[in-house]
Amino acid sequence: MTEIRLPSSLDGIEPVQSVRTPIRMEYTFTPGVAAQTYLRAFGNKKILGNVSPVDGAILVPPRGADPRHGVLCEEFVEMSHTGHVGSYCVTNVPIPGRDLDLPYISAWIFLDGADIGFLNLVAECPPEKCRIGMRVEAVWKPDEEIGMTAENILYWRPTGEPDIPFEAAGVRGWHARKAGGENA
Repeated sequence: MTEIRLPSSLDGIEPVQSVRTPIRMEYTFTPGVAAQTYLRAFGNKKILGNVSPVDGAILVPPRGADPRHGVLCEEFVEMSHTGHVGSYCVTNVPIPGRDLDLPYISAWIFLDGADIGFLNLVAECPPEKCRIGMRVEAVWKPDEEIGMTAENILYWRPTGEPDIPFEAAGVRGWHARKAGGENA
């Protein structure tokens, strides 16, 4: 490795530790067919999933393809507004630009019947009461505030129903069907 030598004219000058540069990026996002279909349904308080033509796995949110097999998914199914917590994280550090009360819970939510979960917030639950397998339900924005956005669900809250078994919390869908389990 070559040694780096600074010119003698820089002797005694404090080295730069960091540089802060304002950056701005403007872009337009045009969702594909699956995302458009999903967002339109969200505008009617409906959650859609894609069905994999390979093994029937239900993917939420729909992306138009099964990422596990690289095949097109054209079939949509309406999903339940309930599910369970597959994993979670309690956050005690504020996020710039977000007005979340600390601490808050980010959780991997698996909708009933879905094979892939998604990240969202859990509220109306103290952090020490959140747990893997806890049953949750969607809390939607008021009807007059609904748009074609995934932000229509404000958060997920506990239903009070019994938890699903810990062992099934992250493998509820296609794994269970493959094994001939409860979703077969």
